[in-house]
Amino acid sequence: MTRSLRVAMLAHSTNPRGGVVHALELSEALTALGHAVTLHAPDARDTGFFRQTDCHAVAIPVAPAKTDMTAMVEQRIDDYVDYFTKAGTRGFDLFHAHDGISGNALATLKGQGYIDGFARTVHHIDQFADPQLMRLQARSITAAGVHFTVSKKWQSILATDMGLTADIVGNGVNRARYTPVIDSRDEKLRRKLDLGQGPMLLSVGGIEERKNTLNILEAFLQLQRLHPDTQLVIAGGVSLLNHHSYQMKFRARLQAAGVAAANVHLAGPIDDADMPALFRLADILVFASLKEGFGLVVLEAMASGTPVVASAIEPFTEYLCDEDVVWCDPNRAGTIADAMAMALEPSIRQRLVAHGLDVAARHDWAKVARAHVPAYLRLLETAHA
Repeated sequence: MTRSLRVAMLAHSTNPRGGVVHALELSEALTALGHAVTLHAPDARDTGFFRQTDCHAVAIPVAPAKTDMTAMVEQRIDDYVDYFTKAGTRGFDLFHAHDGISGNALATLKGQGYIDGFARTVHHIDQFADPQLMRLQARSITAAGVHFTVSKKWQSILATDMGLTADIVGNGVNRARYTPVIDSRDEKLRRKLDLGQGPMLLSVGGIEERKNTLNILEAFLQLQRLHPDTQLVIAGGVSLLNHHSYQMKFRARLQAAGVAAANVHLAGPIDDADMPALFRLADILVFASLKEGFGLVVLEAMASGTPVVASAIEPFTEYLCDEDVVWCDPNRAGTIADAMAMALEPSIRQRLVAHGLDVAARHDWAKVARAHVPAYLRLLETAHA
């Protein structure tokens, strides 16, 4: 390392969404390399980040979010701008946004002369019905001076759709936390979730259209005809976006499932300390998403010794091969059900566990952190030119 950098890292939330986890782990890895990183996020509940951090962190007190999504996004942008105009920006060499909210706040601070520029990680790009949200999303990206993505897919989209060059930095997994070794939390969590003795299939991300939860439910109901003792646990779901309409469809389908619905556990948000145990309790992680930036929970499951069913789409096909997972077509519940059944076969499961541990071992947060430094230095050179 040629010099220690003072980095302001900005996330949209203190909750354990994929982009927030990435920002936190990156902040800790950069700190371990000798950089001075402060992780920031709005904190309406005054509870701090979802876990203790090994870097300096600031959970910014803010008012409860407005119910309208566009108004909420604009509110949080203003919260960030207000915080930095009061707290000052001179204590940092550079600023790094991981989402549209923090990216827009930094774009405003740049326009007002508080900062010279900023970096932006684009985990994925959403489609919104509101034109204002689409404009804000684009502004949060195009106003940045350097760009990062976690996959080739989104690097290509940025180049094609926006004419932007981005560095691929990938993702990592903390293998000290996510391990196949069982501990006391496993059985405690099993009792807390009231799990039976049959195989447990796990879906992480809550009930969202992008996570394809309805098709996962349909596939599970098909699987139950052959394996009636199987269970489906749907964990997570803390999101700034409004998924009410999709969740109503899901609950209607679950109610129509009759007695089979008893084997579906809507676990909701899980304490971060319990996530390694949750992955170990699962016989399969079913990650049949329609769109992802990378799919960080795939690495966390694999590091925990849990086989994975994944959508045969980018970005999964970039870092996984046929030996690592059982593929499915996320648009067809039948293929998801077939993949679930295959992953329960003992011989296939044994192969998936071994290959999954190898995949996890190749993804290291220190490597991700080092991949950021050249672009950080380019940003500083541009700002001081």
